[in-house]
Amino acid sequence: MKVYQPKEATPELVSALERLLPQLDTSVEILTFKELDSLINDENTCFFVGEKDGQIMATISIVIYKIPTGEKAWIEDVIVDESVRGFGYGKKLMNFAIDFLRNKGISKVNLTSNPSRVAANKLYQSLGFKIRETNLYRMEIQK
Repeated sequence: MKVYQPKEATPELVSALERLLPQLDTSVEILTFKELDSLINDENTCFFVGEKDGQIMATISIVIYKIPTGEKAWIEDVIVDESVRGFGYGKKLMNFAIDFLRNKGISKVNLTSNPSRVAANKLYQSLGFKIRETNLYRMEIQK
């Protein structure tokens, strides 16, 4: 699998996300072409795809931010198409992200994963991610 950062939104990329995003969260709204292009060009978000035999089969997003305690990152929306799970593509995607962050000089990265995603959690732990003793809060802000 080849991992790369798309330079612009394409119909093929929008179509791939229409297929992949519901595999992560069935309630998520699919990005429009314009929203995807905005994401790709966002200065704080690094969006990568994994391609196998010319087809996009995986995605990963990295958000980099600066705060008083240093520069940090979050890994989000790690998706490997269910048709190719179990072949090491998730590990390749994660190693790519870790190397990318290392090359940027970032030493701390966080991610969350639902406990029901057993294989994903095992992967993250095998790569050295540790479960943190903290509370994660979320508020749904009404638009």
